[in-house]
Amino acid sequence: MKSYSYVAKNSSGKTIKGYIEAEDQQQVQEKIYEQGLFLISSTEGKGGRRQEGVKKFKTKELAFSCRQLAAMLTSGLTIVKALDIMYREEENKKAKEVWLALYEDVNKGSNFTQALINRSGSFPDFMISMVDAGESAGNLDITIQRLSDFYANQNKTQNTVKSAMMYPIILGILTVAMVIGMFTFIMPTFAGLMSEDQMPALSRALFHFSDFLKTKWYILIIAVVVIVLAIRYALKVPDIRLKFDMMLIKMPAVGPLMVKIYEGRFARTLSSLYSSGIPMVDSLERSSSVLSNSYVDKMFIDVVDEVKQGSPMSVSIAKTEIFEGMFTSMIYVGEESGALDEILDKTADFYEEEADAAVKRLVSLLEPVMIIIMGGAIGLCLAGIFPLLYGGIGGLENS
Repeated sequence: MKSYSYVAKNSSGKTIKGYIEAEDQQQVQEKIYEQGLFLISSTEGKGGRRQEGVKKFKTKELAFSCRQLAAMLTSGLTIVKALDIMYREEENKKAKEVWLALYEDVNKGSNFTQALINRSGSFPDFMISMVDAGESAGNLDITIQRLSDFYANQNKTQNTVKSAMMYPIILGILTVAMVIGMFTFIMPTFAGLMSEDQMPALSRALFHFSDFLKTKWYILIIAVVVIVLAIRYALKVPDIRLKFDMMLIKMPAVGPLMVKIYEGRFARTLSSLYSSGIPMVDSLERSSSVLSNSYVDKMFIDVVDEVKQGSPMSVSIAKTEIFEGMFTSMIYVGEESGALDEILDKTADFYEEEADAAVKRLVSLLEPVMIIIMGGAIGLCLAGIFPLLYGGIGGLENS
């Protein structure tokens, strides 16, 4: 991935500048379009140079690094000294280069925000925005602590997904292995029990598939690769991606669980940004973009426009009909009480727990599907073999 700086305009004509990671200029335009913006210009890397081989920090690394920085800044160390310690204590070679570059930039007079922008390929835009707000408000230590909590929660959610997905993945691998084994090793052993003309249609079709799997397996692999690449390419087309993302949150069973996950992520991001002093309009734009759902991004263009015109945020969000009523009601209470930042923080805590439960329920739906597929494959194979066994036994009795 390469880092691009861009200039774009939103639906109201406001100029927006930022940084984005993409493979090429075409993908930059697609990503900007998915955010509901009109791209004016984009430049690769800082000053048009490539930023290849840049260390990109993972969520776990961001949580750990922010926690270390927060501890040092809270204890009274300057940001220059804190970055110097981060550089000296880092063991990963590429990460060490990043911390050294940050230290050198800040030591030469740049603020921490500009230093992060210079290494935007390593750090997410969300972190850069938060640090910018923290430096402007003079509470960088508090902001870094919020970033630490934010990325720690994100890392916890990712670990929850990985743990929950382990069993379905193993079950899926076993299902594929079992199907391949049955059709390449077991089915051929029954081929001589009956001539092909006497076989039932199902048995004949299964034996043809078995022969295909044994002799032309490479065609199946090529077909799978082509289908996967076609899907990936199709999802890069803005219109197709929009319809897919809309279907994702509208479909039965899966849709409500995805909304729960979005609510938890949206609430935490909005809480972190707004509590750091970033204006509500900017907070809304950035909070919707972290959901990585083009349909939500499109709906939030209207939300942002209405909030700019003075409409309550809770009312504008409710009009999208994406989030559930309780979520918008909690925001409404925060707006009416004048304690929106506190309510957002509590809402984020509540919906993150709901999101964790939703992830587990979403993954649990895959388990019976895998079991049904496995059972169906075994049943299909047996349905093709039993007529041959009965035919063979009948032939022996007649002889």
